[in-house]
Amino acid sequence: MPSLISRLHQLNDWVALAAGFVLLASVLSTLFDIVARQFQMSLGGTDELSGYAMAIATSWGMAYTLTNKAHVRIDVIRAQASDRIRPLFDCLSITALAGTALFIAVKAWPVLEKSIRNNSTANTTLETPLWIPQSLWIIGWAWFAFTAVVLTASAFWSLMKRDLDAFDASVGMGESE
Repeated sequence: MPSLISRLHQLNDWVALAAGFVLLASVLSTLFDIVARQFQMSLGGTDELSGYAMAIATSWGMAYTLTNKAHVRIDVIRAQASDRIRPLFDCLSITALAGTALFIAVKAWPVLEKSIRNNSTANTTLETPLWIPQSLWIIGWAWFAFTAVVLTASAFWSLMKRDLDAFDASVGMGESE
C-alpha cells in the first residue's frame, strides 16, 4: 500500500503541473486578448475558455491538494483528543471527503450525458460543444474520488495493522503539523 500512495503522490504532482499549465495558458491568452483589443483585434471567447480552464484545473487539482494534505481541516476537537482517538477523527475526515468526492463524481455524470445526448453547445459566440469541457471536468472529479478512496482504504488498512507511521503518511496530520 505505501508504494501505491507514493505513486499517487507522483501522479498528482504531474496532474498539478498540467493544471498549472492550463491556468497559465488561460492567463496568457487573456493577456494577449487585452493587448490585442488596443489594436482593434481580439481572440474572442477568452472569458469562456478561462471559465473552462478554472473548472478543469480545480477538479484535477483537488487530488493533488489531498495527497499533499493541504485541504482545510478543522481540528479543534481533534487537537484536544488523545493520541489513540486522533486517528479515528482522521478516518472520519477522509471517509467523509471520499464520500463527498464520489457523490459529486456520480452526480456530475448525468450533466455530461445530457449534453452528449442533446448535442449541447455553449450559448456563446464560440458555441463550444459542452461535452468537451464537461468531460475533462468530470474526469478530474473521478480522479479526485479515486484518490480519496485509495487514501481511505490505505488509512483503514494501516490502522488494522496498527502501523501509525503509514497511517500518518497517507492521511494523518503528524505531530509536527
